[in-house]
Amino acid sequence: MKENLLIDKSVDFAARIINLCKYLEEKQKEHIISKQIIRSGTSIGANINEAQYGNSKADFISKLHISLKETAETEYWLRLLFKSEYIDEKIFKSLLNDCLELKKLLISSINTAKKNN
Repeated sequence: MKENLLIDKSVDFAARIINLCKYLEEKQKEHIISKQIIRSGTSIGANINEAQYGNSKADFISKLHISLKETAETEYWLRLLFKSEYIDEKIFKSLLNDCLELKKLLISSINTAKKNN
């Protein structure tokens, strides 16, 4: 059940990141950081989805760890975009909250998978 929640939330988050990048490129004329955040922000869900088809429990956990690392990178890019005034506080807080929620769900899923290993 938690994995489906992870997939759903990661897809929603990836869509928000894509829309953020459209905004950054079209309105803010920012192209460098937007390429970084689109890679990390969409990779979270791609790795979660890939984990569902892992060859083993260790493979499953490994893919979730990669997703966790991608949430940390995405969090960094969000903070940088805010600090450099490319996004306002409302957008920053909303996206950061979603990113941190994914991070918590990933940590919980990894811990559960390790216990059940």
